Amino acid sequence: MTRSRPKDLKNLVLIASLLFMIIGTGSVYFLVVALKLISTEFQWPRAVPSFAYALQYFGAGFGGVIMGYVLDKFGMGLPALIGATMIGLGAILTSYVSSPWHLYVIYGVLMGFLGRSALFSPLTANITRWFEANKGKAVGIVGSGQAISGAIWPPIFQYCFDLVGWRETAFWYGVFVLISMLPLVLILRKSPEKNQTSPVTSTIDDNQPSNTIIASIGLTPFAMQIILSIASIGCCVAMSLPLAHLVAHMSDIGYGAAHGAQLISLMLMAAGVSSFFGVGYLGDKFGGLQAVFIFSVIQALFLSVLSVVDSLIAIYASAILFGIGYGGILPCYPLIVREYLPSKEAGRRTAVVVFCGGAGMALGGWMGGVVFDATGGYAMAFWIGVGFNLFNLVIIGNLISRNKNRLLAQTH
Repeated sequence: MTRSRPKDLKNLVLIASLLFMIIGTGSVYFLVVALKLISTEFQWPRAVPSFAYALQYFGAGFGGVIMGYVLDKFGMGLPALIGATMIGLGAILTSYVSSPWHLYVIYGVLMGFLGRSALFSPLTANITRWFEANKGKAVGIVGSGQAISGAIWPPIFQYCFDLVGWRETAFWYGVFVLISMLPLVLILRKSPEKNQTSPVTSTIDDNQPSNTIIASIGLTPFAMQIILSIASIGCCVAMSLPLAHLVAHMSDIGYGAAHGAQLISLMLMAAGVSSFFGVGYLGDKFGGLQAVFIFSVIQALFLSVLSVVDSLIAIYASAILFGIGYGGILPCYPLIVREYLPSKEAGRRTAVVVFCGGAGMALGGWMGGVVFDATGGYAMAFWIGVGFNLFNLVIIGNLISRNKNRLLAQTH
């Protein structure tokens, strides 16, 4: 009889995954809080740090596809080791930048392609293999690490910027990453034994050919992959605009950078709660498609509100409610992948969807800087984001409709 591994091992992996996400995602929020400082120090247009922000997302998305293949073949250990090392090294090198191309290489290659590529898509795909029965809850917890990171790091970075400057802060953040994330690799490298998992719950069998129609929705896996990837672009353009530019926006309209850092922290705290609890509840109860539609509606509504309000109370309220919508969106996509695509390809297929989402994040972050430079404000950029969000809702709504129609047809 095979000796079973300790029952709490999967909970240890869950905690390690969450911590890995929280610490590593700080690299995003460092640039968000430092965007105006870097631009002012070098007399660069805001499009320069905005482009570095965009490169990080694009690089993370593209690298995540490769990390997904590595995960499917070798497990989480190697992606985690590379990611932790590169984020730490990239942060340390950030403290020495003196020209735009330094920032582009660090954030595009080290922080993005080799660093953050090991975070969201590999971690969420990996955790679904440990928690077959409660995938929604597990993915929501790990995915909440992005938002929790945003609640924790901006106030810390802002305090450290005021105390020692952004360069010194970047250096010591990098050191902290190395000494905290590398030990977590020893936990993340473990793999679940086959007899610890329950049967696969996706609607397509792993042994079926790739052109097999998904019974519940009338699409091939390839078509479903493409549609989900396009949908993720729309929601991520919208979510990246406040994430990248809210701190600068608050400063521009007279409330100061400290208010901006506090606001984004509260917004992302709300996003963390939404991901931690909301994804598990809505995803496990209604399915990933319905859950992402609900969260996307909330995000679109309150992004439109953010584009028109200027009182402090209204901005805080709309940003927090925007966070509730934003926090639940990305964690729903790994759920949808497991529900409608082959489970043995979860790593790479999740990574492709997240890559396209990262491209959307990159586009939104860069576009916000360009529109600001052209108009002197962010209102137009926010409205463009609302348009992208509505595009996402049309796609997801169509998938839900197809699913319901085919289920109704099967019952008659």
